[in-house]
Amino acid sequence: MQLKILSGGAAQSVATALADEFRAATGYELACTFSAVGAMKAKLLAGEPADLVILTRTVIAELAAGGQVLADSCADLGRVRTGVAVRAGDALPDIANAAALRAALLAADGIYFPDPQKATAGIHFAGVLDQLGIRAEVEARLKPYPNGNTAMRELAQAQGARAIGCTQVTEIKSTPGVILAGLLPREFELATMYTAAVCSAAASPEAARRFVALLSGDSTRALRAKAGFELGTEH
Repeated sequence: MQLKILSGGAAQSVATALADEFRAATGYELACTFSAVGAMKAKLLAGEPADLVILTRTVIAELAAGGQVLADSCADLGRVRTGVAVRAGDALPDIANAAALRAALLAADGIYFPDPQKATAGIHFAGVLDQLGIRAEVEARLKPYPNGNTAMRELAQAQGARAIGCTQVTEIKSTPGVILAGLLPREFELATMYTAAVCSAAASPEAARRFVALLSGDSTRALRAKAGFELGTEH
């Protein structure tokens, strides 16, 4: 038996870590597809079979309003901030404010980030480049990938002298070979709430509800926090 999941990349490390526990408890294997939130939403709307989705709270609300997910099944996992990454062993760049971030990006010979059209962090980072006024100047050095996990794997293998990346903290922390240099400066801050929900057309709705409960429950709080989710109160 399989539980089919469409998920944003931010939740990949947590969902994957729970696979064995869930299989032992229910007999269900997790069949997960992880990529940009926009791409996962498009798959679901195009009719891709899925039992549950893990996407941003905003997108889940849209899907609930449209009847694609069950409104009474929605459960928040926590917030994920967007950060800057470099290869393990590289000097940490100064990104404390807009001027410092601008200088760090201008100095880079490769800038790795997720899809600027479909990925939550990629869309945001493209906007940051515009706000900094350097998009045209760094265009030739931009290296977008379908999702943050792929972007970080490519950053880890980058050959340039000064490589840098930007994506959600969970994707940085789960990728060997890269480290979190810090969060985006306050004026560019992005904290995204991720939410799980059971699909209206789920083939295994009860198993899907059990996995949503596991993902969002007290027993996995420490796992989510370690992965980079913030579990504090709303603000």
